[in-house]
Amino acid sequence: MVIGISSRALFDLTKENEIFEREGLESYCRYQVEHEQDILKPGPGFRLVKALLHLNELADNDDLVEVIIMSRNSPDTSLRVFNAIAHYGLDITRSVLVSGASLAPYLSAFHTDLFLSACEEDVQSAIDSGIAAGIICTDQTPQVIPMPTSEIRIAFDGDAVLFADESEAIYKQQGLDAFEENERVHAREPLAEGPFAGFLKKLSNLQRKLGTQDCPVRTALVTSRSAPAHERVIRTMRAWNVRVDEAFFLGGLEKKDFLKAFGAQIFFDDQKIHTQSAAVEVPAARVPYSHAGAMKRLEALGG
Repeated sequence: MVIGISSRALFDLTKENEIFEREGLESYCRYQVEHEQDILKPGPGFRLVKALLHLNELADNDDLVEVIIMSRNSPDTSLRVFNAIAHYGLDITRSVLVSGASLAPYLSAFHTDLFLSACEEDVQSAIDSGIAAGIICTDQTPQVIPMPTSEIRIAFDGDAVLFADESEAIYKQQGLDAFEENERVHAREPLAEGPFAGFLKKLSNLQRKLGTQDCPVRTALVTSRSAPAHERVIRTMRAWNVRVDEAFFLGGLEKKDFLKAFGAQIFFDDQKIHTQSAAVEVPAARVPYSHAGAMKRLEALGG
């Protein structure tokens, strides 16, 4: 499994990003070089990355996970990031440093399974290329429950994340009653795959390799769906032959308290209102809609 992560998702670069936005690229570069020996604090994706890399200690021969730094930084300003990687003992050896250029071509070149970044443009390009990706929230300070680095907990929304957004489009266009009736009628028809379906399948394969007893990888579905719309979800998981350890059909309840109780190291949702709320308690990332999917919705509406 290949995880691509930006330096701002891995480390806390809030102050540095403010310098970039307020004073420009030159001031940002100068600040980074002047503070090369100052160790960066962990960012929102740090605990997840550390836990994922720990899985390699469980492998007999081959590494199970590789993490690659994929950043718009220049090579000259990247030494501070690599100093922090060494300081925390993270086994990260590969990187892509593009000096402001697009990262999109390199995501496919590395066969990236998941990409985390605070840059919406890069995440959008990844989603449009069929790669699971999320815009990680960096403007909140999660009160994360301390978790052992040997345990991984990843939570997903359903529609427009694990599943395609056709059912969600019915809800938005026609309301809850039409949505529930559609899901009842099509309960035995698996939902189409969304942008994170492939990543969930990869996680399930990883769980099988690690064994079902005391598996360090645990996943959760946290969705606003409720009965009767739950049946189609469960049958879809069965059809995909994937494992989801916990499922929460919340019927519109706020998700953050359940994510906190689950101890999620990352939560993926397509709606900003949910990721911003969740990010108060746990790291969260928004999954944008693909441009191709947006065009299909417009065509369906006669736009």
